[in-house]
Amino acid sequence: MSNPNVLYRAEEGVAWLTLNRPDRLNAMTNALMQGICDALKQVDEDESVRVVVITGAGRGFCAGADLQQVANPDPDRDDNVGQTTGADDDPFNNALAALKNCPVPTIARVNGAAAGGGLGLALACDITIAAKSAFFVATFGPNLGIVPDMGTTWSLPRRIGRARALGMSLTGERISASQAENWGMIWQALDDEALDSATQALTDMLKNASPDASVRIRDTLDVAVDNTFERQLALEMEHQAVLIPKNMREGAKAFLEKRKPTFSSARKA
Repeated sequence: MSNPNVLYRAEEGVAWLTLNRPDRLNAMTNALMQGICDALKQVDEDESVRVVVITGAGRGFCAGADLQQVANPDPDRDDNVGQTTGADDDPFNNALAALKNCPVPTIARVNGAAAGGGLGLALACDITIAAKSAFFVATFGPNLGIVPDMGTTWSLPRRIGRARALGMSLTGERISASQAENWGMIWQALDDEALDSATQALTDMLKNASPDASVRIRDTLDVAVDNTFERQLALEMEHQAVLIPKNMREGAKAFLEKRKPTFSSARKA
C-alpha cells in the first residue's frame, strides 16, 4: 500500500491498520477511507492474515469526517467530504461494508476520541477495546443536523438498546470508555498503559482460533435479533454441519490432551 493516510502492516497473522492523520485526530477524508478499503482488500487477498486491528496514530482514534473539508470544499473536486452521491464507489460506505464483512475477526483499538463517523468505525469492528482516557460521541444530530451514519444506526442500538442509542444520538453527550463498557457498547475499557498488552492478548487468541468459526459466530449473532427462534436453531445447525467435521475433533483432542487446538487457517467459504 502507498496511501499515507492509512499505514498497513501484516506480521505473524495480524494485519494492523493505523489511521494516519494525527494532526487532524485522524479525521475522515475520501483518501483516508479509500486507504481503509485498500488495506482490507489486502487482507482479503492475504490468507496468512487471521485478525485485523484498527487504531489511530497520535492521541486520537478518529474524529469523524474532516469538517475543514466539509466547510470549505474544493471547487475542483466532485467528491468532497460530505457530498452524498449514493454512488457504489463511495469510499466511506465501501470501507464500512468491507470492515463489517471482513473474512477474519476485527478489533478496534480505541486510543482516543471516537467521534461521529469514528464512532461508527469503532462499532463496526467485532471487538472494541478502549483506553480509559478515550471517549465516544455521536455528533451527527445536535452538532451537524444529520442522521448518524457509518453504520451507527445499525450498530449502536444493537449494542446498547434503543433508549441509550437515541439518547446518545439526540444529545451528542460524550460517553467515557468506562461508561461505554458498563453499557455493553465496547468489550473493555482499560488503563491507558494496559491497552497494548490487552490488544496483544486478543490478537494472540484470535489468530489461533478458526477464522471460519469466528466469522460464522459474528454472522449468526448479527441476524439473531431478526430471526425467529426456530430459524436461529436451523441456522446454527447449518454452520455446525461445516464446523463440526472441520474443527470439533481437533478441539476435543486438544482438550483431552491439555493443549491448545491447532485449527485450519481456511476462511469461510
